Amino acid sequence: MSDFSEPVMISALEHYSYCPRQCALIHVEQVWDENLYTLRGRDLHRHADEAGGESRGAVRVERALPIWNERLGLVGKADVVEFVGSIPCPVEYKSGAHRKGRHEELQLCAQALCLEEMFGVPVPKGALYWHGSRERREVAFTDAQRAEVEWVTSAVRDMLEQRHTPPPVNDKRCEGCSLKESCLPAVVAEPERSRSALRGLFEIGGSDA
Repeated sequence: MSDFSEPVMISALEHYSYCPRQCALIHVEQVWDENLYTLRGRDLHRHADEAGGESRGAVRVERALPIWNERLGLVGKADVVEFVGSIPCPVEYKSGAHRKGRHEELQLCAQALCLEEMFGVPVPKGALYWHGSRERREVAFTDAQRAEVEWVTSAVRDMLEQRHTPPPVNDKRCEGCSLKESCLPAVVAEPERSRSALRGLFEIGGSDA
């Protein structure tokens, strides 16, 4: 895998985009807890994780396809890749209902960059499929998304190499996170906020002296 000592998992990009601490807990500290959302996702991916292929008219479908990008040091597995002729289109399956968010799109774009390098063809778009609402949305990849994939990959690699776990954010992202009990965002974050407030008071006092 190129010059990188440790490849970055494509799944880590979505974790980092959503919450860097969540990414570190999973990929640095090897922490993983289950909740209703992760159990639904695990059940959904059972079929997609069964490697194999089939043809649907003019479309060839490959499931659980191993993918990689040597230039970026990325590795992972695509839930589904649809081939129309020689052009691959990654399809990422999500549990629950359709929701807006760039985190899933970032992961999908990373899959596209892998497929482009592997097959030597442009991959202009992919698709997200929400099992809960049976909705499919196509995503056209932009230059900004491609650049973000490279930036986040670099940030995740730095985190892995430094074995660094950021402090918790303790905001609405924590409500449905499966790692809430392991992360303890309120317990860990509140003392830090208190220390920040105290530092601010001392700085204000010092400036008035």
